[in-house]
Amino acid sequence: MKFNRNFLCCISAVLVFSTTESRAQNTKPEAIENAILKDKKNFYYIDFKKYNAADPSLPIGVFDSGTGGLTILNTLVQFDQHNNATKFAGKDNIPDFAKEKFIYLADQANMPYGNYYSEKKNDLLVEHIIKDAQFLLSDKYYLNNTTKNYSSDKQKVKAIVIACNTATAYGKEYIEDFIKTTGINLKVIGVIDAGAQGTLDVFKKDENGSIGVFATVGTIASKGYENTILALKDKLGYKGNLQVYNQGGYGLAEAVDEEPDFINRKAIAPTANYRGPKLDSGAYKIERTLLDVYNFDFSNHKMLCDSKSDECGNMQLNAADNYARYHLVSLMEKIRNTKGAQPLKALVLGCTHYPFLISDIRKILSDLYNFQKNGNFIYRTFMNKDIQIIDPAINVATELYTYLNKQHLFNPAGNMNASEFFISIPNADNKTVITDKEGRFTYNYKYGRNAGEIQEYVKVVPFSRNNIPAETLDRIKTVIPSTYELIKKFHTDNSKLLTLPEAEKIKP
Repeated sequence: MKFNRNFLCCISAVLVFSTTESRAQNTKPEAIENAILKDKKNFYYIDFKKYNAADPSLPIGVFDSGTGGLTILNTLVQFDQHNNATKFAGKDNIPDFAKEKFIYLADQANMPYGNYYSEKKNDLLVEHIIKDAQFLLSDKYYLNNTTKNYSSDKQKVKAIVIACNTATAYGKEYIEDFIKTTGINLKVIGVIDAGAQGTLDVFKKDENGSIGVFATVGTIASKGYENTILALKDKLGYKGNLQVYNQGGYGLAEAVDEEPDFINRKAIAPTANYRGPKLDSGAYKIERTLLDVYNFDFSNHKMLCDSKSDECGNMQLNAADNYARYHLVSLMEKIRNTKGAQPLKALVLGCTHYPFLISDIRKILSDLYNFQKNGNFIYRTFMNKDIQIIDPAINVATELYTYLNKQHLFNPAGNMNASEFFISIPNADNKTVITDKEGRFTYNYKYGRNAGEIQEYVKVVPFSRNNIPAETLDRIKTVIPSTYELIKKFHTDNSKLLTLPEAEKIKP
């Protein structure tokens, strides 16, 4: 795109074990692989004979189901654990990847990935994940949603980081197997193995305690974290009683990305298409007896209620922090009601969207630690005062650095400021596509499609104010300002693109 500008082996083996169950539920994604490898007339075709993955000047590819993976990218952007001149350990106040260009993809149109499991569409999810990798490996993109013809001046990549836990659990092995068939040598790094290691690092070898895995429903269903943590625990000789408690954060990632079936900032009363936790019913039930514990925020329509009195007959979560409250209370209730439960010491954020809410999560955990009922602390026995929140991003950065250094792939003359940011949007030129009034895939269409029907459901286009909600841009600027500056520079340096506005100019 022509713009101006010997542990790791062990951990990978553990991840193979952890994903066996989820992989067994899928079929080999032959249709999309054949399109990429054999069908020269297909949009997804790539000629790998001309692919030089050993070129240090190539960028690093990073993808997620949405904008949550930007938290992983932000850690890569800021990572400083080595001297850039000598490559020895030790900070030098220069980011270790300062000369590396990143290409980021948010598959926003097809997210949330965590729901494909519950809709029994694992094979379709794997196909999306292979297409994510295909985009990073290819040179194609669309300039905007109205462009009929694609451009082919995007750079290919020399390594891929899967900045998505669900995609790691269900698709990492598939991507690795696919890359082997291409004949190129290219590293694929996932976040689950990194998160498992970071979690165990907070425990002594003989220490007891509980680990909370807070992730999407799909990631929890894969048992990726639980199996990896427990297998790695045994391999590394941890002898303590370490217990793992899983909490599927249904709706939380969707709320962060402003998915209309889970959050609607324009709503002032309960909506008909709401799919989040419900009062007294469903798999994700808001318990009336726990309303004082949830302590939901009702201000600014963050909670939608069908009554102006104290009693709500219909209650809908309408803010990401309220989703976080619901799920963290649910996690602590699970631990509190388990016989012989060890105190919660570590909470691994098994979804890359969740670090956007890390300050809210810390506050909620503190509130629960101090919560009293009838003069008694309800949860204090079951949690440490200072629970360690694990963001797998540091371990991802370490693995990427080790790989680039070992393979002599560091770019000698690149610039991080040349990084590029792309997002998938529904392809309006595909007449089979069904969207809602907001221009997004309807829920039934998104999860009603079938794997093997190879077509362009989406167009991948550069980030712009037309496809990133103002609230999301605000959150990016506040939580990960370094990456926000790269996104802004991506636009202001290129006259082809709409200028990304300063966050101060964005009105919700």
